[in-house]
Amino acid sequence: MKSLHARKEHLSESDYQLKILNGKANETQAFQSFEDKLKDYLLFPLKPLDIEILQINLGYMCNQTCSHCHVDAGPDRKEIMSRETMDLCLKIIATNKIGTIDLTGGAPEMNPDFRWFVSRLRQMDINILVRSNLTIIVSNPAYHDLPSFYKSNKVEVISSLPYFSKRKTDHQRGEGVFNQSVMALTMLNEVGYGLPGSGLKLNLVYNPSGAFLPADQKELETQFKKHLKKDFNIQFNNLFTITNLPISRFLKYLLDSGNYEDYMEKLINAFNPVAATQVMCRNTISVGWDGILYDCDFNQMLNLPVNADSKHIKFFDKKLLKDRNIVLNQHCYGCTAGAGSSCGGALVE
Repeated sequence: MKSLHARKEHLSESDYQLKILNGKANETQAFQSFEDKLKDYLLFPLKPLDIEILQINLGYMCNQTCSHCHVDAGPDRKEIMSRETMDLCLKIIATNKIGTIDLTGGAPEMNPDFRWFVSRLRQMDINILVRSNLTIIVSNPAYHDLPSFYKSNKVEVISSLPYFSKRKTDHQRGEGVFNQSVMALTMLNEVGYGLPGSGLKLNLVYNPSGAFLPADQKELETQFKKHLKKDFNIQFNNLFTITNLPISRFLKYLLDSGNYEDYMEKLINAFNPVAATQVMCRNTISVGWDGILYDCDFNQMLNLPVNADSKHIKFFDKKLLKDRNIVLNQHCYGCTAGAGSSCGGALVE
C-alpha cells in the first residue's frame, strides 16, 4: 500500500483520503454514506445548536510523531498560526462572548506566541483548555516551567496518555514517551494539578492503539486512577476516551494492515443516533492554523471548511455559522459509534 503522502492521480492528500472514505479508490469498498445514515433517523441535515467553544489549532509542529495522529503532526511541520491570526481570534472571542477556548496542535506550546496568546486569553476571563502531549514539558528546559505557567493562567490541562503501562504507551507514541509522561504528570501534580480541592483540572485522553473502539470510559478511568496512583502516586481528574477516526496516519495504518473495511464496518454497525445528536460540531467551531473555519478538527485535516460564507476567522459571523449545515463525510461515523466520541470524551453513558 502506497503512503498517503504519495499523490495519486494528481490528487491532494486530503482529496485522496476522501476518495478512500467514499469508496472511490480501487482498494476500498463503498459503505452507506453517513448522510444517508442520518436520514434513516431523521437527523439530516445536522445543524449546530450554539457556538460555545472555539477550538484553535496553533500549528502542526510537534515534538512527537504518534502513529494514531489525525493531524499528521511532527517536528518537520512548518504550519504555525501567526500572531496576526491570533489577534483576529481574540477580537472574535471578545465580540461574540465565546466562553471556552480549546488550544490544540500539534503541540500548541511549540507556537512561539503560545504564552502571549494564553496570557491575553486569561485577561478576558474565559475558560482556557490546552491539549498537551505531556512530553513537551520535559523534552526541553525551555518548557520545564509550563506547569507553573498553566497554573498562573488557570489553564485546564488535557493530556494524552495511551495507557498506564510503558509497553503500550511507547508502542503507540515512541520509545521513552511513557517515562517522560510520568515525569510531566508528576510535575503537574506538584503544582496542584489533579489534586482534590486545588481547582486545577488535569484530564487524560485515551485513544485505542489498534482498529477497535475504546472500552467503557468510566471503567478505563477507574483502572487508570488505580494504577497511576499505586505505581507513581499520580492523580488526575477525568479520563476522556476518543475513538480513532479513519483519517491521516490512522487511515494509512488501517490500509497498510488490511483493517480498513473491518474498522469501517465496526463504526457503522455501532452507530448511535443519540450520540449523533450530541456531537461536538454542534457547539464548536474549529479554527485552522491559517484562520480557516471548520466544523471540527477532523474536517480541518480533510480540507472541508464550514458550509457558510463565513469561512475565515476574519469574516466570522455567528449568525451565518449558526444557520449552516454541518459538513459530513464517512469519518463522522467515528464520532457516533458506541458511546460517541468528542474532544471531551464519550457523549452518552
